[in-house]
Amino acid sequence: MRPALEHIGTTGGLSWKRHLFRSTAFAFSWHFHPEVELTLITAGTGTRYAGDSIEPYEPGQLTLLGAGVPHAFVSAAPGRHEAVVVHFRADFLGPGLFDATEFAAAGRLITAAGRGLELPAPEPTVRRLTELAARTGADGTLGLLDALVRLADGAPGRPLVSAGYRPPGRPNSRRMDDVFGYLHAHYAEPVAVDDVAAVAHLSPTAFSRFFRRATGRTFTAYLTELRIGAACRLLADGDRAVSDIAASCGFGNLSNFNRRFRELKAMTPREYRARFR
Repeated sequence: MRPALEHIGTTGGLSWKRHLFRSTAFAFSWHFHPEVELTLITAGTGTRYAGDSIEPYEPGQLTLLGAGVPHAFVSAAPGRHEAVVVHFRADFLGPGLFDATEFAAAGRLITAAGRGLELPAPEPTVRRLTELAARTGADGTLGLLDALVRLADGAPGRPLVSAGYRPPGRPNSRRMDDVFGYLHAHYAEPVAVDDVAAVAHLSPTAFSRFFRRATGRTFTAYLTELRIGAACRLLADGDRAVSDIAASCGFGNLSNFNRRFRELKAMTPREYRARFR
């Protein structure tokens, strides 16, 4: 699906923007912008979309998205949701800054973020980025540069977007927002193509073509990824039985859940839980 272009702007007194975003829910908003985005989740859980990647997010997760990478963060359920979000253009302090020797590593990090990166977020990094939300003027800008340099000197990030991903052509974005909103509200229930097609005001056949053209995947594949992402959050958060999690995420058959989970995550649900522990 082709995302909407979002206008970011800057924070007063700065040539970049930082914001402590608090809400009872993060709604689906598939968008992109020419700014690089650094997002630190500080409260709440949900699903992170970046290009063709669909994965759960949780507190402490740090994501760096390069300019133009389409993305969305969608909360799992109403509650307390919070994120520190920083936007900056690669040339926000003039062209060539990240070509300079002392900032070259940060420049390479920003280039790598063209595929989206999930970065390690140790406690000092979390504290430094959280403090950015209140820093202004030269002090704030120096804080941002310090954070980028330290991130570049740390452990390498994990790419999110597949190497061959290209955003498809633009569909009706309002129609897609309605479809995604419906799916996020009802993925745990039996969902028929006819029901979602009605939300899009299309026949089931036309909807299937529209959805594949817009997302690059079939409706069934997308719904499975959405359900597995929700299951990953539950596996990481507690000790509920795998069969209970499968049922609560829309899988009526445990064997089918285990098979789909392994296909998408290359491990069993129990192995996924153990890795998080």
